[in-house]
Amino acid sequence: MTLSDIGLGVGIALANIAVIFAIYALTRRIWGGRQTTETKDLAGSVIFRIASLHGLILALVFAQELIDYSEIRADLVSEATAVADIFNDIRRFDAGEEVTAEVQGTLAAYLRHVVNHEWAELSETGKLTAEGWILREAIYETALNLAPATLRQTDLRAHMVAKAQAIAELRQKRENNAARELSGLFWFAALAGVVCVAVPYFTFAPTPLHLALLSLYGGYTGVIMFVIFAFSDPFANPGALPPTAFTQLLAGEMGQY
Repeated sequence: MTLSDIGLGVGIALANIAVIFAIYALTRRIWGGRQTTETKDLAGSVIFRIASLHGLILALVFAQELIDYSEIRADLVSEATAVADIFNDIRRFDAGEEVTAEVQGTLAAYLRHVVNHEWAELSETGKLTAEGWILREAIYETALNLAPATLRQTDLRAHMVAKAQAIAELRQKRENNAARELSGLFWFAALAGVVCVAVPYFTFAPTPLHLALLSLYGGYTGVIMFVIFAFSDPFANPGALPPTAFTQLLAGEMGQY
C-alpha cells in the first residue's frame, strides 16, 4: 500500500466524520432545544438497534470480501504450483532436449507475461489477454501430443495434462473475480446506516467529549468502508494483490529461461 492509498483511506475517514458532523449540526439546529428525557431514551434505543444492524452489514461484507481475497491468493498459489509441476514433469518425462526446452521456455514466458502484462490488464479492463491463453494452449497441446512409451511416462503425461487444464480453470476464475464488482446496494445500505446512526445523536449536547466520540465513530466506520473497498478489487490499488507466487518461481530456475 502506497502513501497515496493511505491518504485515500484517511480522506474517506475524514469525509465520513464531516458527514456525521453536518448531520449532527443540522439535527441539533432543528430539534436540539425541543427534547425530553423520553426523547433521549428513545434516541439511545434507536442508535443501539440501527448501529447493530449497520455493524452487522459491514462485518458480513468485510468477512466475505476477505474470504474472496484469500481465495484469489490461494488460487494463485495453486496455479503457480501447476506451472512448476509441468516444468519438472516434462524433464522427468524425458521427451528430448528440444521438447523439454520448448515447454519450459513457454512456461517461463507465460509467467513473465502474467506478471508484466496480464496483471495490469486485469486491473484496467477486467479481462485476460489473448497472449496468455495462447501460451497456455501451447503448453496444453504439447502435453497432449506426448507419446508415452512406459507406465511412468503415461502417468507423467496424464499429470501434465491435468495441470494444464487446472491452469485454464484458475485463469477463468481469476478473470471472473476481476470482473466482479461490489453491489451498489451495499454502498447505499452502508451510507444510509451512517446517516441513520448519526441522526439520533442530536439529543446529546455538543461538548468536546461528545464530538470526540462522534469523530471516533465516524472515522472508524470510514476506515472499515475503505478496507472493504480495497478488498473488493484485488487487482487494483489500494488493495492490489501482487502475483508473488509467480515472481517467486521466476526468481528461481524458471527465471533462467
